[in-house]
Amino acid sequence: MTNPAATPPSDGSKLGHADRVDDDGGRPAKWKLVGPGLVVAATGVGAPDMVATLTAGSRYGYLLFWAVLVGVIMKIVLVEGAGRYTLATGYTIFEGWRSLGRWTTWYFAPYIVIWGFLYGASAMSSSALPLAALFPGVPLTVWAVIMGLLGFVLVWFNHYAVFEKITAALVGIMFVVVVILAAIALPNVPEMINGLVPRIPEGGMFYTLAIAGGVGGTITLAAYGYWLREKGWYTPKWMRVMKLDNTMAYVMTGIFVISMLIVGAEVVRAAGVTLGANDEGLLDLGGVLEARYGAVIGKAFLVGFWAAAFSSLIGVWNGVSLMFADFVGNMKGLDSDHPDTRVGGRYFKWYILWLTFPPMVFLVVQNMLGFSTPILLILLYGVLGSLFMPFMALTNLGLLNGRRIPTRWRNNVIQNILLGICTVLFVVLGGYQVWQAIMSALKQLR
Repeated sequence: MTNPAATPPSDGSKLGHADRVDDDGGRPAKWKLVGPGLVVAATGVGAPDMVATLTAGSRYGYLLFWAVLVGVIMKIVLVEGAGRYTLATGYTIFEGWRSLGRWTTWYFAPYIVIWGFLYGASAMSSSALPLAALFPGVPLTVWAVIMGLLGFVLVWFNHYAVFEKITAALVGIMFVVVVILAAIALPNVPEMINGLVPRIPEGGMFYTLAIAGGVGGTITLAAYGYWLREKGWYTPKWMRVMKLDNTMAYVMTGIFVISMLIVGAEVVRAAGVTLGANDEGLLDLGGVLEARYGAVIGKAFLVGFWAAAFSSLIGVWNGVSLMFADFVGNMKGLDSDHPDTRVGGRYFKWYILWLTFPPMVFLVVQNMLGFSTPILLILLYGVLGSLFMPFMALTNLGLLNGRRIPTRWRNNVIQNILLGICTVLFVVLGGYQVWQAIMSALKQLR
């Protein structure tokens, strides 16, 4: 059974704010640099995004500079929509999805379980790679286990405020390292300006879509509303602050991605090397930087690589665990403010356990026996992951128009056009990635 009050009615008769009080003692809403926006932006940019941007820069120079800017605008639009819905209605994004029909639950339930298992293994491995390069005497699997346990402890035993500060520190490390690298590489400003003209280089469709639609885009975008609640921002009083918080966070993300594009264009391309696939490409870059600028710069980049990967790990451990807790709570008929569905609650901890220990055992056994990841899991992970961003864009259109949100906070024409463009792009990118996942699975079967 479900709690009828926990699902927003389609006629908008209940807005969910009758008994809500912001955690600020009634003070005026003020913005600070470190907030939920910085958390969601940092969590969304992981090692695979960095590799995709580096590779695009090394292959096409600054031709896809425009795609970075498009990507930043799209993330601002998507995340702002999730935050606006939460503040305007008092409902979580999952409650909103349920109001659109049962199909949203049928999609989300298997997605969050399968994605969580495979992401847990991937995130631990990504965070371990730079540490294994810095300290080669310790095996990669050992570092992966250490990263999983460290992430588990930091999220399990800390409140949101502490988690936010840890994330800010990691963002500071990764941001400073990569921006300094871009400055050292001496970007070609005329080529960058030329790259503002939208065009797709020959054979560059995938990288164009990946940069515009993929960088910084994961399930954690939908976690923004949950982090707003944990911050103590419940009501529309925080709407202007939320918009600024989200925009500034993704401007910083844009600067970070542009810096990676510069490094790819000026360092990797000049070195004439081909970066390895997946996260290993960042280790290749570390070697290139060390050969060109010395050991200090090469090792500093590996530290920045670790900070980017580990910030994504703890971001998912916290944010997606909140989404899972809300999902389980709703299925059990609990209100979304029930302690079991918040940070430190029972269902929140269930998902942290799921993210940490089954993937950890899988990595250890995989290393001991030398077997590969089951093809079916790879296929499901690829397909479900490819479909999440189209799912979020489509559901945002449904939630931000009509009776599910008060008239004052509904989408205007420009917002609907931008969100429509986001939807089309993510559907195309999702379809391409589904095809790639199927082809990858078929290759492994041969």
